[in-house]
Amino acid sequence: MMFGTFGYIIIDDMELLDALYQTGITFTTVGFGEIAPISDLGRIFTICLIIFGFLVFSVAIGLIVDVLNRGELQKVIKERNMLYDIARLKQHFVICYHNEFTIQVSRQLRESHIPFVVIDPHENIAELAVKYKYPYYVQAEPHTEEAILKSHLSSAKGIITLADNIADNIATIASMRLYEDEIHRRRPFLIISNAPTISDEQKLLKLGADKVVTPTNIMAQRINAMAIRPDMENLLQEFLYKQDTPLDMEEARITKTSWLTLKRIKEASFREVANVTIIGIRNKDGHFIPMPKGHTIITAGAKLLLIGPSEGIKKAKKIIRKTVKPEEMNHV
Repeated sequence: MMFGTFGYIIIDDMELLDALYQTGITFTTVGFGEIAPISDLGRIFTICLIIFGFLVFSVAIGLIVDVLNRGELQKVIKERNMLYDIARLKQHFVICYHNEFTIQVSRQLRESHIPFVVIDPHENIAELAVKYKYPYYVQAEPHTEEAILKSHLSSAKGIITLADNIADNIATIASMRLYEDEIHRRRPFLIISNAPTISDEQKLLKLGADKVVTPTNIMAQRINAMAIRPDMENLLQEFLYKQDTPLDMEEARITKTSWLTLKRIKEASFREVANVTIIGIRNKDGHFIPMPKGHTIITAGAKLLLIGPSEGIKKAKKIIRKTVKPEEMNHV
């Protein structure tokens, strides 16, 4: 339209509105006639404009029909709606790559009511998402900007990268840490990965992974536990590895601003307030104190190993995060 309008203005010295109108009826092949006398050169230009307009509309209609036949329009609409839903997520996990590990991890997250998004480059990810009940998915390479933006990574709690080869895990971890620096995220992403060997585990930890799981190492530890203490292993599996159990065990970090910093264990009174027991302390230097005494000092940066009901542990963590001693603790 712009090309035709300027063409009539230059060739036949038309007014802007007349040139625009002449272009509209010519370009759309309506053919109401000449608005003003047109020169021979102007008529040649009009013929070219008609042919060009016809080609543009023919190609446009062909593209629309092709999109409808291949179901691309429905795919685009579905993806757009899903991206809107993903944009509303907060503190979710982004799981990279679909495989057997992803299937099991996603099942556990669903049972724990933790939101997650699966990223995988395969074209059949939509069918896999339906089959394995992935609520949200993104078809892209996890380390690309497209995947980072579509998965709403800026609001995610962490990333779980479970590639079949270590190179993909390395690329994903590096990309996530760079993105973390770009957005000046206050709290670093929790990055969990898998590695085939112990040496690969050390590489991923050095690159920025927080936790790395080595299947062979985990299997060896479980087998040893079963062989040495079979009854204890059954107990842990019953209460700690299953969902919706009356007993749970978690770590809680003591920050500098926590009111518990430099306080004694007995002052926490978690057993009386939340039915939770402190069974260990890991200090900032890595030294672990099992079954600490009541007079043990809690230092900043230490991690308390808590055991008790899930709701009680949530309450204990909430108490730990407070900067001032809660009023309820004064009555214990």
